[in-house]
Amino acid sequence: MKQMIVHCTQHMTRMALLEDGKLVEYAAERDQQQGLVGSYYKGRVINVLPGMQAAFVDIGQKKNAFLYVDDVLHPHLDKQPAVKPSIEELLQPGQDIIVQVRKEPSGGKGARVTTHYTLPGRWMVYMPFAEYVGVSKKIGRESERNRLKGIGERLRRNEEGLIMRTVSEDEPPEAVEGDLTFLRAQWGTITRRAAASTAPALLHSDLSIVQRFIRDAFNPHHDELVIDSHKAVLEAEVFLNDMAPDGYRPVGFYNRQESIFTAYGVQEQLHRSFGRKIILEGGATLIWDEAEALTVIDVNTAQYTGGGSLEETVTRTNLLAAEQIGRLIRLRDTGGIIIIDFIDMEQEEHRKMVTDCLESVITRDRTKTHILGWTRLGLLEMTRKKARHDSAGFAPVTCHCCGGTGKVGAWLEE
Repeated sequence: MKQMIVHCTQHMTRMALLEDGKLVEYAAERDQQQGLVGSYYKGRVINVLPGMQAAFVDIGQKKNAFLYVDDVLHPHLDKQPAVKPSIEELLQPGQDIIVQVRKEPSGGKGARVTTHYTLPGRWMVYMPFAEYVGVSKKIGRESERNRLKGIGERLRRNEEGLIMRTVSEDEPPEAVEGDLTFLRAQWGTITRRAAASTAPALLHSDLSIVQRFIRDAFNPHHDELVIDSHKAVLEAEVFLNDMAPDGYRPVGFYNRQESIFTAYGVQEQLHRSFGRKIILEGGATLIWDEAEALTVIDVNTAQYTGGGSLEETVTRTNLLAAEQIGRLIRLRDTGGIIIIDFIDMEQEEHRKMVTDCLESVITRDRTKTHILGWTRLGLLEMTRKKARHDSAGFAPVTCHCCGGTGKVGAWLEE
């Protein structure tokens, strides 16, 4: 069973997702951050840079948004031209354009935007101009994949595209059609606002953090939702009633004096999971170092004594580490390139056991993740897509004096 624990303060909402009491996802959102990724703007093209095959678009944020040429071409690869045109052929300075935010601003960079529009619903993702029907790869039964694809082909109109989500498995056609009707109406509202607005203008905000997790990771009939704000409870119930009109498990209101995160063991697990050094069961450790686009994870046996032979000890340590790394990558929302320095193993079958263990854990991650394999140096490479900032409200803040290097000059010790 999943438990979704929501802690609300005056300016921030924090959400923790527990599976059998173990923390697997955490996110926080300040009021002014709500709904940036996934939001729609009517923007104005400011600069077109043929050397970068990109344009900068004013969407009303501090930094102009970045729009790459691939995000202007047709969303269906088969519909794109054989030779990629210059960005100058597609966009001109001063042109108004509807864009959707796909990645938050970070550092000195503005938001990444696209014209490959998507509107996620409960059972499907609606794409107004994609011209194809896709089915989640996590649905394994071929008969069910064919059924959902047939429903999508029957329902879609003209240029529309649909992706049937994992949760749509075994759902009746009427439920899927109702979701599509709602998403079509939402897209119609966006286009009408665009026609009536002057750029830059916000056309549509994505859901709040609580609503997104209810939509994407919550079973309203079986999972438990507990919130420590009466106002947020009422808002969640309204959203659940729209999503599951046939009934849902009641939302719990937490009103005791002890913090809700403390009561459910969330705070303790956060402290254990977000440090640079993470101690695993038995005494093995992970050292977690992050750069802007690269994360390096080092596995050490430390105090773990393991089995009878060195190879057995190393393999057990690496398997334990792989299971925890898969969970922590999802929990910490680590993105970009990830390099894992497992302890060296002599046998290929043991390396495959570690890879299989990691893959089995990351299949539960809703964010797209790829394991690329082992390098010649024995490092495991993987990548993970990331759209939002590090978990706000818990991740450590970089020191403004040293920029996060944490070095002390030797002369200061004299």
